[in-house]
Amino acid sequence: MKKSIIVLSLFAAVLGVTSCEKKENTEVRTEDSVIVEDSMAAATDMNAEAAAAADPQAELIKKAQSYPLTSLALSENHFDFKSVKKGEKVKHVYEVTNTGENPLIISQVKPACGCTAPDYTTTPILPGQKGSVTLEFDSSSFDGLQNKQAEIFANVEKPVVITFSANVVN
Repeated sequence: MKKSIIVLSLFAAVLGVTSCEKKENTEVRTEDSVIVEDSMAAATDMNAEAAAAADPQAELIKKAQSYPLTSLALSENHFDFKSVKKGEKVKHVYEVTNTGENPLIISQVKPACGCTAPDYTTTPILPGQKGSVTLEFDSSSFDGLQNKQAEIFANVEKPVVITFSANVVN
């Protein structure tokens, strides 16, 4: 009997994970149905964990949004360094203002390129207060016009993108 319950549970879990329709639960609950529902929940949790592991950005967003959501405003979302000598390191500070009702928590700033090093306010930014995100660009490996970006992961609706450009000259 236990083998058939386990087999039935696994079948139901696989069926539940591959099904696209939401099924309504029936009112009658037996010990067998509880086991099937628990197996389906475990399979769904494992599927969600696997999806998060496959998409690191989704995990960053989930972590950032685990706090009560708020909103932010940037002093600017793009900065132009103009001409930069090759090998020079330049940095710019983007001012971040918490315009929401909950503390703003920046969990990570992720540049799209290894040439850019981020630094940011790590303590909660209270409503109405300001923090900062600094991007430092190392121009050593570049020539000509460069456009770079970084994503700010915080407890806001979606990641915020900041950008900069620089014309690397010899």
